[in-house]
Amino acid sequence: MKKSIYLDFAATTPCDPRVLKAMLPFFKEEFGNTMSFHDKGAVAFDAIEKSRATIAAMLNSAPEEIIFTASATESNNTALKGVAWSNKHRGRHIIISQIEHDCVMESAKWLETQGFEVTRLPVDEYGLVNLDNLQKSIRSDTILVSVIHGNNEVGVVQDIASLGATCREKKVLFHTDAAQSFGKIPLDVQNMNIDLLTASSHKIYGPKGAAILYKRKGVAMTPLLHGGGHEGNFRSSTVNVPAIVGMASAAEICEKESKTENEKITKLRDKLIHGILKKIPNTALNGHPTKRLANNANISFAFVEGESLLLELNMAGIYVSTGSACSSRNLEPSHVLLAMGKKPEEAHGSIRFSLGRWTTETEIDYVLKILPGIVEKLRKMSPFK
Repeated sequence: MKKSIYLDFAATTPCDPRVLKAMLPFFKEEFGNTMSFHDKGAVAFDAIEKSRATIAAMLNSAPEEIIFTASATESNNTALKGVAWSNKHRGRHIIISQIEHDCVMESAKWLETQGFEVTRLPVDEYGLVNLDNLQKSIRSDTILVSVIHGNNEVGVVQDIASLGATCREKKVLFHTDAAQSFGKIPLDVQNMNIDLLTASSHKIYGPKGAAILYKRKGVAMTPLLHGGGHEGNFRSSTVNVPAIVGMASAAEICEKESKTENEKITKLRDKLIHGILKKIPNTALNGHPTKRLANNANISFAFVEGESLLLELNMAGIYVSTGSACSSRNLEPSHVLLAMGKKPEEAHGSIRFSLGRWTTETEIDYVLKILPGIVEKLRKMSPFK
């Protein structure tokens, strides 16, 4: 039988059975609308508020500062566009990094068509933003800085607390996309000087269709959606009760188990990285060797086209990614790797292995056994060598 080794947990995760169990009543017995003024609505409303309090506690925020959305993309769009619209009287300058997720990159690009100016901070060879560059880039008309916490492609983790402190000192709002880091790295919006934060359910073994935007009290933000006034008037839409309950359940599990889980995953990740670099010549790790998410290993394979390698691995039952899952069908080289100084051919030859809760050492051993032969086969046919 064909093996099935899933190493694309950064793209999405399977729903933890414990999470599914927590969600089931809200598909069946407790299916009420949170805005309905009867017992069924009250049960749904209470479930949402309990979920809000759970996630707020993880972030050291007030419950009313948590806005539920349908995706990290929606949260990031709301943060950038909503803050821009509400604060344009103060200025029209926004700063992001060159390695943001596509939804932040595209939101910023769209805001440029609306009369805003965007500065894109460069990163070093490891994908890290330089604090001095941020300080020099902030102007009197800067209203928002957005820097991703744990990068979705190469896994590099930024010093968000220092970046946030600089913004706080300059009286500039600071947003971070923590979709990949939430549930894996402890986050404290107070100590890390964060004004807005994005997190996602389906990256932490919860269901798709739920995410949050933390918005510090007092931050002015125009909603994208107008209607019945849900989520404190910041996100009108009938609330997806089962998905939100699932996200909170997944978050609770992460809070209890992430330390032990990260230790296990880090060992497997390091075994995979060291094994690939030792067994296969002309390979390189992308991103910082230590300042990275525990589950991320992004490797460049010289003289190999990434999509071909992905397809060969797929036929062997090993499921990986060539970059961000949201844009991996795009044949353009990764903007993240290009920003880190990689040549287009190096970016095209990169594969992201992302490990998860149920990854085993046996699976890693199998990858290390089969991968060298696949790379050797593709290099023999390669026009790049």
